[in-house]
Amino acid sequence: MPLIKINNLHAKINNTEILQGVNLEVNAGEIHAIMGPNGAGKSTLAAVLSGKPEYYVTSGSVEFMGKDLLAMPPEIRSREGLFLAFQYPLEIPGVSNLTFIKTAVNERRKHQGLDTIDALDFREMLAERTKIVQIADKFLNRSVNEGFSGGEKKRNEIFQMAMLEPKLAILDETDSGLDIDSLRIVADGVNALKNKDNAYIIITHYQRLLDYIVPDFVHILYKGKIVRSGDKSLALELEEKGYQGFE
Repeated sequence: MPLIKINNLHAKINNTEILQGVNLEVNAGEIHAIMGPNGAGKSTLAAVLSGKPEYYVTSGSVEFMGKDLLAMPPEIRSREGLFLAFQYPLEIPGVSNLTFIKTAVNERRKHQGLDTIDALDFREMLAERTKIVQIADKFLNRSVNEGFSGGEKKRNEIFQMAMLEPKLAILDETDSGLDIDSLRIVADGVNALKNKDNAYIIITHYQRLLDYIVPDFVHILYKGKIVRSGDKSLALELEEKGYQGFE
């Protein structure tokens, strides 16, 4: 059974249809990259999968670990193991990173029928995961993303992902605005967290991220549909030729 199966997905916002029949299957242990020009529907796909209410699904289906994803509210999708890293991470003034992530971890554990995480276990987990994405301890007591640089915000999201251990992580243009050092740190974090039980959908404009996170599959999303799929060589072809000819 695929981890996620998207079948003939159509969706619109403000009466404009953006997704026009997306089909995609992702299995555990795989990394899928989705590329396409502005307006193709890449971020719309991420928004629909995560449950943003302003996007309306007009037809199609999405199964996540055998369950109807579209029937779940956003918080249940998260607790079931779906994670979205935003293109522009939000700031949450007054809520510390430490409080935010501990609450999120415990909500997921409660959903799974587990007890609240032990304080010592949580500290050990923090120490391990902060090293993966090189997050300094001082960031844990700061408000979520408030005053963070662009690179720090993206690394903070990968840290959140490391703590929540999602089954499927969707990275929506995580490389946007990153310098080369931050890009490598984010990519190293993703590579360290990848295993046979989870999967990634990486949405990007450029193949430079794919130099550091090597996908198993690359898909071209164009005018609301996946029009071509292949391996990493497809991203290199796209870099050379552009999007013309992919209709």
